[in-house]
Amino acid sequence: MRHFKVGIAFAAIAMLVAAPAVKADEIVIKFSHVVAENTPKGQAANKFKALVEQRLAGKVKVEVFPNSQLFNDNTVLQAMLLGDVQLAAPSLSKFGKYTKKLPIFDLPFLFKNIQAAERFQQGPAGQKLLMSMESKGLIGLGYLHNGTKQLSASKPLRVPADAKGLKFRIQTSDVLAAQFEAVDALPLKKAFSEVFTLLQTKAIDGQENTWSNIYSKKFFEVQDYITESNHGLIDYLVVTGAEFWNGLPADIRTEVKKALDEAIAHGNKVALQKAVSDRKLIMDSGRTKILQLSDSERKKWVEVMKPVWKKFEDQIGKDLIDAAVASNVGS
Repeated sequence: MRHFKVGIAFAAIAMLVAAPAVKADEIVIKFSHVVAENTPKGQAANKFKALVEQRLAGKVKVEVFPNSQLFNDNTVLQAMLLGDVQLAAPSLSKFGKYTKKLPIFDLPFLFKNIQAAERFQQGPAGQKLLMSMESKGLIGLGYLHNGTKQLSASKPLRVPADAKGLKFRIQTSDVLAAQFEAVDALPLKKAFSEVFTLLQTKAIDGQENTWSNIYSKKFFEVQDYITESNHGLIDYLVVTGAEFWNGLPADIRTEVKKALDEAIAHGNKVALQKAVSDRKLIMDSGRTKILQLSDSERKKWVEVMKPVWKKFEDQIGKDLIDAAVASNVGS
């Protein structure tokens, strides 16, 4: 019996010796997001982890939590302010509580395509928006693309009247609520993680999302129709806590930002590719029918939804909306 106990003791010591030493001064960055790892955001987060741990081994450790494992987009910002998470990439629609400017990205039919949105985001107006929440304790570090939004529903949506009376899940955005109210639909603010079940149980009739989200979360399996409307944008703001970011040693902060910029560029490249490939996968599945709008049908949607711009003009700023519109030149 004594030999048995001694054996256990030696085994325990061997395990402790073999285990990697935890550095007391190692900086841990928890990166929380709500989507699957195969999405543009998921791949960007994993790329960031790989780059940081390659270049700052022993100094910085990155822990990625996908699929709302740690927080959802409605709780992550408060958790960040409390220091429970250091990086997140919520949809641009999630920042209404902290700034009245970022809802510009929710305005329907504002950008002709992702390239126009990119020009605006990288221009002076878009870069200034990154710091629009610093006084509230949050700093934007970059824009991460997902893609343009499509409308899915349990019935075909070709003209605005087709949406009347239908219940659509939206993100927590007053602009998006106004967008669906403009077509006499009922917008419901629900967490992204709940959407599949809500669609499957018919608790809602439809939703708006990008091709990569519709595919990765299998929304197309529980929706009969997808209207290729490209009516809006789902992009993310990679955000951190001001206290955490400003408290990093300058050399560490420089390297982390460099790795993040590279990871964002990688994610944005993936987003462009997946917009095409995931659309094809959805079409090839035969589980849903993709509807393409004629020019006249699309014009009706624009005419009904564009007044939403005016409704939020004073809040967002006409100068900012004008700058966004100007980014469409060349698209």
